[in-house]
Amino acid sequence: MADLVLTTFDWAPEPPRGFVRDLRIRWALEEAGLAYRVEGVPFEGRGPDHFAHQPFGQVPWLTDGDLSIFESGAILLHLGEKSPALMPADPKGRAETTEWLFAALASVEAASQPWSFFQFSGQAGQGEMWPFFEGFLKQHRLAHMEPILAAREWLVGPFTVADILMADVLRLVDRFGGLADYPAAKAYVECAVARPAFRKAHADQLAHFAAADRVRAAKG
Repeated sequence: MADLVLTTFDWAPEPPRGFVRDLRIRWALEEAGLAYRVEGVPFEGRGPDHFAHQPFGQVPWLTDGDLSIFESGAILLHLGEKSPALMPADPKGRAETTEWLFAALASVEAASQPWSFFQFSGQAGQGEMWPFFEGFLKQHRLAHMEPILAAREWLVGPFTVADILMADVLRLVDRFGGLADYPAAKAYVECAVARPAFRKAHADQLAHFAAADRVRAAKG
């Protein structure tokens, strides 16, 4: 039995499937060729044990022996330190990977998340705050990422956990057409999701939730 255990929801509604953040961890584990298994935690009726591992009742978390790590960025950093396939061994490469990992979370995803909430709710283009979120994401984040991604294949040189996180953040923006005016960012996402490790991780997540559908249907 693998020492690495990835915990995610046992079921999720249709809209977020393929984008639940355990995919980031599945992807990294597949890239690194690390053995792991997946466990489910109830989507509904989240209990004390769930909050003991993830204080906000979210997923994923990773158990590595005696360690239990939550937040996808922290887990990716942990896995990067375990595998040269996910992070360079030299200090400069490690520092650059770390800064881009945090940039994906604190700069790009922080801007894209409220924008995506409008998209998921069907309220894009509506309300007083929509122009602010739309403008901030595109003018202050995507416009700055575009020349960077146009000049390089991956953020640090080799593919790293920073690319897993940045590509996954931008993938959600692309889902709603947000990269239409940013061809380099769109090409970057397309190149990332063409990787075999992503395709397997994505298929495995969809299969995980499809199996849960069958169980729920059998129970009536």
